[in-house]
Amino acid sequence: MPVPPADPPFQDPALDPQHAWAYRPASPLPGAPDGPLSGLSFSVKDLFGVPGWPQYAGTRAPLPDFGASVLVRRLLDLGASAVGKTQLHEIALGITGMNAFGGTAHPADPARIPGGSSSGAAVSAALGQVDFALGTDTGGSIRVPAAWCGVVGYKPTKGHAAWSTKGVLPLSWTCDHAGPLARDLATVVRVHEALSGDRVQSRSWSGVRVGLWLPQNWVTAEVAQAVLSFAGRLEARGALTTPVELPEMLGAYTPIVLSEAAQVHAAALALSDPGFTPFTLGLLRQGQALSEDAVREAHALRAEYRAALDDLWSRVDVVLAPAVPTPPPLRGQEEVALPEGPVLLRRAVLRLSAPFSLLGVPALALPSSLPFVGVQLVAPRGADEPLLGLGLGLDI
Repeated sequence: MPVPPADPPFQDPALDPQHAWAYRPASPLPGAPDGPLSGLSFSVKDLFGVPGWPQYAGTRAPLPDFGASVLVRRLLDLGASAVGKTQLHEIALGITGMNAFGGTAHPADPARIPGGSSSGAAVSAALGQVDFALGTDTGGSIRVPAAWCGVVGYKPTKGHAAWSTKGVLPLSWTCDHAGPLARDLATVVRVHEALSGDRVQSRSWSGVRVGLWLPQNWVTAEVAQAVLSFAGRLEARGALTTPVELPEMLGAYTPIVLSEAAQVHAAALALSDPGFTPFTLGLLRQGQALSEDAVREAHALRAEYRAALDDLWSRVDVVLAPAVPTPPPLRGQEEVALPEGPVLLRRAVLRLSAPFSLLGVPALALPSSLPFVGVQLVAPRGADEPLLGLGLGLDI
């Protein structure tokens, strides 16, 4: 079991004040010349195995070895150059970006969080340090930091052949996805086309049936207004919007993710001092304590939610929803004030984003009219290219 050094070789804080980077080699890993992604640079979330590069996953705990990332190798073969590894929420089990080495600050306001778990990925993209960033999304970990950092984030359909999670330290094999973040959708589309071999064409919104999922008590008034403004943009392009409802799915999501995460890190958890920070260790212990019946019930509930979402697709073509409940919170903030009252930050965020990772459908986070508050567009399983094409139709 590889054990990370006590302190990773961070760059001079003057060069990385946001603490976005976990590892920066002296020179990038060069991409193949003349590939379709030649000239593009990318960062790698520190869950992906890269030969010759260390792996910390934001923790001081020993990590299991899952080998080299197929996706990173593929991007290099297509011509993109890998600049280094980015920070993340410890072992990707969280949405703030905090970890055993301190965590990452927001690209525009160091007092606030960038979101997680792909925190460093979002910051590296937002600051233009790379052309695109490679992240993972188990419950919103691409879309949440994209929304709070003002960039685009794409979570593909679960198991999409172009976006392999092989060679990535897992959090939950049921919910894990790999995907990109970038300052513009055109770059995301370029990368997706190169990886998949499929063409993404701009699509008209005329006649598109949009289900507006906007649980008013779950978001601040300003976020609700930003989502409604985005809906207005779609309607101006000919879309037909109608309200839809979805349940809170954390009763299925949480047991599945925590039980699987505990299995991934079972060897470390067997040690007298596993090395995780207290909050992460507490979540992993919760996962260990779950009974087989509890996990089985969570999977049965997931199947019910999946059937309900499949039924929804008979009435709408795409869902528009908030990606986050509030603007970026302050570092250390544990609760957010919502119309229903104070809510734990983790719950407030995950109940908006986790359903679409839990159910494996493609989701695209896009900036809204409110700075650092994004929306998400969600499509049926396998409708990745149509979803990206609708995004191109917005000229974002």
